[in-house]
Amino acid sequence: MSGMFYPKLAFTNIRKNAKTYLPYMLTCIFTIAMYYIMKSLSLNDGLNDMLGASTVAYTLELGSNIIAIFAIIFLFYTNSFLTKNRKKEFGLFNILGMEKKHIAKVMGFESLYTTLISLTGGFIVGILLDKLMYVAVSRLIKADISLSFYISERAILSTLILFGILFFLIFLNSLRLIHLSKPIELLKGGSIGEKEPKAKWILALLGAACLATGYYIAVTVKNPIMALSLFFIAVILVIIGTYMIFTSGSIAFLKILKKNKRYYYKTNHFISISGMMYRMKQNAVGLANICVLSTMVLVMVSATASLIIGTEDIILERYPYQISLHQVSGDQNSFDELKNVTKNTAEKANVKITNEISYSALQFMMVYDGNDTFSSGTDNDLGMIDNVYNIFLVPAEDYSAYIGKEISLADDEVIFWYNRNSYDNDHFNLMGKTYKITEFTDDFLGNGDVSADICPTYGIVVKDLSLIKEIDAKQKELYGDNASNIDYFFGIDIEGDSSSQKQFADRLESALSTKSSKYNLDCRASKSSGVYSLYGSLFFLGIFLGLLFTMATVLIIYYKQISEGIDDKKRFEIMQKVGMSEQEVKGSIRSQVLTVFFMPLIVAGIHAAFAFPLVRKILAMLQLTNVNLYVLCTIGSFLVFALIYALIYTLTSKVYYKIIKK
Repeated sequence: MSGMFYPKLAFTNIRKNAKTYLPYMLTCIFTIAMYYIMKSLSLNDGLNDMLGASTVAYTLELGSNIIAIFAIIFLFYTNSFLTKNRKKEFGLFNILGMEKKHIAKVMGFESLYTTLISLTGGFIVGILLDKLMYVAVSRLIKADISLSFYISERAILSTLILFGILFFLIFLNSLRLIHLSKPIELLKGGSIGEKEPKAKWILALLGAACLATGYYIAVTVKNPIMALSLFFIAVILVIIGTYMIFTSGSIAFLKILKKNKRYYYKTNHFISISGMMYRMKQNAVGLANICVLSTMVLVMVSATASLIIGTEDIILERYPYQISLHQVSGDQNSFDELKNVTKNTAEKANVKITNEISYSALQFMMVYDGNDTFSSGTDNDLGMIDNVYNIFLVPAEDYSAYIGKEISLADDEVIFWYNRNSYDNDHFNLMGKTYKITEFTDDFLGNGDVSADICPTYGIVVKDLSLIKEIDAKQKELYGDNASNIDYFFGIDIEGDSSSQKQFADRLESALSTKSSKYNLDCRASKSSGVYSLYGSLFFLGIFLGLLFTMATVLIIYYKQISEGIDDKKRFEIMQKVGMSEQEVKGSIRSQVLTVFFMPLIVAGIHAAFAFPLVRKILAMLQLTNVNLYVLCTIGSFLVFALIYALIYTLTSKVYYKIIKK
C-alpha cells in the first residue's frame, strides 16, 4: 500500500464522521483553552501587583487542577461514544481484508489529527482569550493594573504534557476495544442491545444508604469547621449513591411503568419504554453523569454568586467603621492615649470625624452543654467542636452609649444576643455563676471580629467592667497561657472618599507607631480590595467551572441522543414499515426522551436542596451570613439552569428525530 494510504483514509474517516467528530474536537479545543487560561492566569506575574494575589493565584491553580481531573474523565467518556458508533465501520475494514494492525494505523493517524487540531485550536483560543480573562478577573476584584500581552511558556508546557498524555491514553483505550472485539462483534457493536436487566435491589439499597448518609451529614452538621472537613465526604457519598440509584433505580422505575398496563400499552409509551429497557445500563451512566454535573453547576454558581452579590454587605459587617483601632494589649489608660492620638491626627489633617464608638470587651471560647451551662470542656473528641461558642462580654456602660439609652443591671442580670445559633433559656451558668437574662437584643456591639469568627457568638451585656475583670481572672486560671485579654475598640467614620480614608489611615499608622501598646489598625477602604480579590476570584472560578460543566452536560446529552438515535433507527424503520405514522414516531420519541430526560435535573435539584445547610455553613466561614440571599441565588440558579436544560431538550430531540427520519 502507498505510504499515504493510511493518513488519507484517516482524514476521510474524520470528514465522513464530522457529525460526531466535530463536537468532540470542539470539546477538546474548549477544554484545552480553559485549562491553558486558568493555568496561565495562576502563573501571570501581573497578579503580584494585586492585593490578595496569593489568594487569587491559589484559587486559579485549584481551578486548573479541577479542569485537569474533569478533562481526563470527560474526554474518555465522550470518546467512548465515537468508538462505539464506529465499530461497524472498523468491522467492515476488517472483513474487507484490513488486519487489526492496519486498523490501528488508521486509528493512530486519526488520533494524531485530533490531537494536533485540538491542541492548535486550544492554544489559539486560549492565548486570544487569556488577556480578556485576565482583564475580567482584575475588573471583577476591582484592582487597577496595567496589562500587557502575555504568553505563558510554563502554561503551554503544562498543557502539552497533560493533554498529550491524555490523548495517547485515549488512543490506547480505543485500540484495546477494537483489538478485543471479533469482526462480527465489530459489525454489530454499535447496535447490539442488552438483555432485559434485572432490578438490582441490593445496589439500590446501597445507593439509598450512601445518599441518606450524605444528606444526613449535610443537614445535621452544625459547626462550619466540621462542615468544611465533612464536605468532601458528603460529596463522595452523594456521587456514589447517585450512580447506584440511577443504575438500579432507573431500571426499577421502567419496570414499574411497564407493569402499569394503562400507561404501558399505549403506542408511544410501549415503544419508548421497551427501547430504553434494553440499554439502560449505558443510559443510566449517562443520566448519572448529567445529574452529578448539573449538581456541581447549581452548587458552585449559587454559592459564588451569593458571595459576589453580598460582598458589600460582608465588608460593612466585617468593617462596620471606616477606621477601626483595636488594642489587643494594655489597659484603659493606654487605650485612652491611642484615642487621643487618633483625634489629634484627624484634627491636624483637617479630617472631620462624623461618627465614633468606643468600648471594652472580653472574648473567649466555651463549650455549651446544650442545656444552660458553659464550661471549658474536658473531652477532646472532635464532635465537641459543634458546641464551641465564642463568648463576647461588654459592660452595660458601653452598651448604653451605643444604643443611646441608660441600662441598669444587677450583678446576676444580663442582656443576651446571638448571631447564628439561637439560645432558648432565660438563664445560663458561666464560670460557676448563674445569670438571669432580662432581655434578648437584636442590636449588639461588635468590632467585626464576631462576623469573621468561625464559631457562633453569644454576646452578653453585664453590669460593669469590674464584673468582666472578675470573669477575666477566672478564665485566665482556666486557660493559662491560652487565655484571652480584655480588648479595647475605637471605631470612627470620617468625611471623604475611599482615597481620603486610606491617606488618613496611613497618617494615623505613622502617628501610632511610637506607642508601646499593641494594636490593630484597619481601614475599610484598604481591606475591601482584599475581600473583592477573594470573592471575585471565587466567583470567577465558580462561573468558569459552571460553564465548563454545563458544556459537558450539553455534550453528554448530545452524544447520548446521537448514540440512541443510531441504535433506534432500524427499530423505527421497521415500525414505520408495519404502519406506524410519522406523528406516532414523534410521539414515541417525545415519550422516550421525557420519561427519563428531566430525571437528572430533578435529582440535581434535590441534591442542591440537601447541600444547602452544609454550603451555608461553609459560606459562614467566608462571612456570608445572609441566608435569604443564598436562597434567592440558589432558586435563581436552578431556574436559569432548568431553562437551559429545557432548551437542550428541544435541540437534542430534533437531532434524535433527524437521525431516525433518515
